[in-house]
Amino acid sequence: MTTTIERQERHVASAGPHRWGASRKATPRWWADAAGAGAALSLLVVVALWVANRGVQQIAGGGSEAVSAVGRLTGLLASDLLLLQVLLMARVPLVERAFGQDRLARWHRWTGFSSFHLMVAHIVLITVGYAAAVHANVFAELWDMIVSYPGMLLATAGTVLLIMVVVTSLRAARRRLRYESWHLLHLYAYLGVGLALPHQLWTGADFLSSPVATAYWWTLYAVSAGAVLVYRVGLPAWRNWRHRLTVSHVVPEGPGLTSVYLRGRRLDKLQVRAGQFFQWRFLDGPGWSRAHPYSLSATPHTGVLRITVKDLGDGSARIAALQPGTKAIVEGPYGKLTGEGYPGGPVVMLACGIGVTPLLALLGELPYRPGEATVVYRARSQAEVAFGAELDWLARQRGVRVVYLLGPRADGSSWLPRSMASLGEADALRQIAPHIDRSEVYLCGPQQWAEAASDAALAAGVRAEHLHTEQFAW
Repeated sequence: MTTTIERQERHVASAGPHRWGASRKATPRWWADAAGAGAALSLLVVVALWVANRGVQQIAGGGSEAVSAVGRLTGLLASDLLLLQVLLMARVPLVERAFGQDRLARWHRWTGFSSFHLMVAHIVLITVGYAAAVHANVFAELWDMIVSYPGMLLATAGTVLLIMVVVTSLRAARRRLRYESWHLLHLYAYLGVGLALPHQLWTGADFLSSPVATAYWWTLYAVSAGAVLVYRVGLPAWRNWRHRLTVSHVVPEGPGLTSVYLRGRRLDKLQVRAGQFFQWRFLDGPGWSRAHPYSLSATPHTGVLRITVKDLGDGSARIAALQPGTKAIVEGPYGKLTGEGYPGGPVVMLACGIGVTPLLALLGELPYRPGEATVVYRARSQAEVAFGAELDWLARQRGVRVVYLLGPRADGSSWLPRSMASLGEADALRQIAPHIDRSEVYLCGPQQWAEAASDAALAAGVRAEHLHTEQFAW
């Protein structure tokens, strides 16, 4: 009878150093700079259009007109940032590959809170300015605007939805929510933006002040809506229809750890790289609509994909009960933790816990030579080490050096075990991997650990452009 370990070794062996999807061209480095410049330019355009519509003169004139003018500017900036926020998370492949999920998520969060604060300022300033102009009560004026102005009822509903999304995005709230619940609530942001902004297109003076302003805003709306429809709806639907993934079999890897093997149609045409992840939905009963982000845990190759899931109590426990033939719906692939820009030469991989899974896939794909790859695997105990057999196979067949760092953590800000607490963070890394400063470094693990390990790598001489990370954060 074939054992689980033998099946695992055979799976890695069949993957080997094969680079499925490697024909995809690397994203030009200038693209990230151009995209950032475009985002900044859009804010400058908004300010310029406001200035052209006598915004500065109205402020200089003082009184209620000045308050309203500032209110219009905050509203315009809030609208622009809201639409940029939509574009950031529209899963545009070129944007994903240029920046990576970690950076996009940080910028998405920053633009989200910034646009929300500007939106609140817009509501307050416009209401105060309009009320002062007609000598009315502020609350009466607000109510009159909501029920009398075209599109304002929709805008109010949209604002309520955006408030819900912002509140549930606060760190204290996120700690109390399961990932799938937060993800589902977060999708209401699209509806909130769709309801909150149309009133400006219909009646906003700065939207209708000139053909240039009208063309700019309608173009930005169309691009944002089109990106969502194409990349969040159309492309995933087409990929799922084309590949039709189903569960082949499920393998327990250890306590609370399960691997799922999937088959499908024309998987050789699926543009995915080792190290990337999909959002997964398994059609196994109630709750199937909640997506979970799981990385590929083996190098993708024709005929099979593998993910490995740790039971964290957030719905992931269902994975162990999946039956062969269960259909899977995916969105992706996402993530920048790939070998797309690997130039050859030494490789160091730093993994903590379940973070070893995308790095294991990368180990099978990268064309390093024997002795050039080092894996540093952090776990609390030997029992929590996953894929030991596959790492042993890689050590035998491809000369990978595997270093296990076991035991309780040294302290809350360290990436090292307690047994190595006397060593400096960077010094320990230099001892473990003496060639770290001239290596491509790939790192994956829980957020706090990953930040500590990233700091240690940079302090050990790794250049920022050679440090590749993927954090477990949402």
